Amino acid sequence: MEERNIYSELNPMIIGLAEMGREADVIDNDLFTRFNVKRGLRDLNGKGVLTGLTHISEITATKDVEGEQVPADGELYYRGYNVRDLIDGFTRDKRFGFEEMTYLLLFGRLPKKGELRDFEKLLYSYRSLPTSFVRDIIMKAPSRDMMNTLARGVLTLYSYDDLADDVSMPNVLRQCLQLISLFPLLSIYGYQAYNHYHEGKSLFIHQPQDNLSTAQNILYLLRPDSSYTELEARLLDICLVLHMEHGGGNNSSFTTHVVTSSMTDTYSVMAAAIGSLKGPRHGGANIKVVKMFEDMKDKLHDWEDDDEISDYLHKLLNREAFDHAGLIYGVGHAIYSKSDPRARALKHFVSLLAEEKGVEKEWNLYKKVEELAPKIIAAERRMYKGVSINVDFYSGFVYQMLNLPMELYTPIFAMGRISGWSAHRMEELANNGKIIRPAYKAIGPIRPYVPIKKR
Repeated sequence: MEERNIYSELNPMIIGLAEMGREADVIDNDLFTRFNVKRGLRDLNGKGVLTGLTHISEITATKDVEGEQVPADGELYYRGYNVRDLIDGFTRDKRFGFEEMTYLLLFGRLPKKGELRDFEKLLYSYRSLPTSFVRDIIMKAPSRDMMNTLARGVLTLYSYDDLADDVSMPNVLRQCLQLISLFPLLSIYGYQAYNHYHEGKSLFIHQPQDNLSTAQNILYLLRPDSSYTELEARLLDICLVLHMEHGGGNNSSFTTHVVTSSMTDTYSVMAAAIGSLKGPRHGGANIKVVKMFEDMKDKLHDWEDDDEISDYLHKLLNREAFDHAGLIYGVGHAIYSKSDPRARALKHFVSLLAEEKGVEKEWNLYKKVEELAPKIIAAERRMYKGVSINVDFYSGFVYQMLNLPMELYTPIFAMGRISGWSAHRMEELANNGKIIRPAYKAIGPIRPYVPIKKR
C-alpha cells in the first residue's frame, strides 16, 4: 500500500502558516539551561521534578551506597508491596491477579478471600453497556484508531449517567469501577466494528461472561470462537497487572491528577488520560517494537548471527534502518537504568508462551537483541545513566503470540492502567488540593501595537 502524503492534500496556505507558526514558537535550547527549566519536568539524569506525593505506587532505580545514589535494578511497588512478590503470590495459587491488584490500588490493602470474591462480583456486575449503545454509538462511524473509539465511548457514557458531575467519593468510585469493567467492551466492540466496516471482515459481538476474570473475558470477547488456553489468559492477566500502575509521574497518571484538580467529571478525566496514553511516546511503544522486529527479521539472513544483528542495530541508531528515527525501540527508559522490573517479571512467562506457540526462534532473536542493544547504545550515545530493555520490549511480542490485533495493543494497556488512573483520581480528590498550575516563563519581547495599515 502506497504511503499517504498528507501534505499533498493540504491547502498550501495551511502549510505556509504552520511553518510561520513553528518559527514563532521555537525556543532557543540555551534558554532552558539559563533559566534552569527542567524540560519534561526532568533533569539531565532523567530524574523527575517532585510535583506531588502518593501512597499508590513507587518506582526505584537507585540504591544508597555510602551516602551516594548509584544505579540499581529497578523495582516497582504497589501500595508498598513489590510487584514481583504480588505476581508470585497469585500465580503460585493459580489465581488471576488483575481484580485483586485493583482492590489493592483503590483501597490500600490486600483483600481477604471473601472481600475479593464480593469485589469481583461487583466489578463483573458492571459489564453491561446501556441499551442500544453498541448499535447507536459504537457501530456508527467506527474509527480506525481504537484509542479514539475508547475515548469517544467514555465521553458518551457521561450522557447516560444521572450523577455524571457528582464528585463525591462514593459516586466517583462507582463511576471508576464501571469504567474498569467497561474498557474491554468499548475497545473490543470498537475493533469488531472497525474490522467489519473498514476491513470487510465478519462481525462478532459476544456478550461478556460474569464468571470469567478480566483477562479471560478479553479473549472471550475478542476471538471468533471465544477459546483460549489457560497460559494465554494468565499471561494476559500478568500484562494487565504490570501495566496498571507506574508511579504518579507517568504522563497519563499525571494527566489524571492535573485534570482531576480542576474538579471536572470522571468521564472527562479518563478521556484525557486516554489521550495521553495514546501517544507513541507513552502507550504506543510496544507497537513500534513489534514493527521493528518484523523489519529486522525480514532484513537479517541469519537470526543467530551476532555480527549481523549488531550491524542492523547500528543502522537503527544511525537512522539507516526501519523508520529512520535513530531509536532501538523497547530499549531504555526515563527512570530505569540497570533493569525494568516489569520486564524482569514478564520474561519467564514470555518464555513459556513462546514454547507453547512454537516460536522459540523468534524468542531467541529477542534475547540476542536484549543482550546486544544496550552495549551498542552505550558505545554510540552519550549516556547520563545506564540503559536496559523495558516492558514494551516484551509486551508487544506477548500480544503478537496471543494473536491480538495491533489496533488493540494500546487499548489493552489502557484496560490495565484504568485501575491506576482511578486510584490517582480518588487520591487527588481525597486530598482536596489546589488546582495544578505550574509556572511558565515568557521570554518574548514586549511589543507596541501596530495598526493594520502600518504593518
